[in-house]
Amino acid sequence: MNFPTDLRYTSEHEWLRYDESAQTALIGVTDFAQQELGDIVFVDIQPAGSSFARGEMFGTVEAVKTVSELYMPVSGNIVEINAALDGSPELVNKDPYGEGWMVKVELTDPAELDDLLSPETYRDLVGA
Repeated sequence: MNFPTDLRYTSEHEWLRYDESAQTALIGVTDFAQQELGDIVFVDIQPAGSSFARGEMFGTVEAVKTVSELYMPVSGNIVEINAALDGSPELVNKDPYGEGWMVKVELTDPAELDDLLSPETYRDLVGA
């Protein structure tokens, strides 16, 4: 299992890659989450322009046998969604930390980043 050290994590299995200069972050689901879900067949994400508080649901991921909710790791506004997932949701399985990203968010409270999990803490959480 992969736990990139440049990311922060949530206990709900989302990851966040922060770009401090732009005050934006890419968000997706972790390698652990995509393995647990199995083959992902559909991703439903709220559109660009939507605003969320930390912990609010911003979409769902549908796998062959289940649907899982996606929760916003930080408060912010979606500025971009990964349009490639519309035709190729399997990108989440193939490359969860790269081409399988889900949304780009402009943070409204960067201090919330301090509440996210380190790679080591997340690895311990999932028992890897």
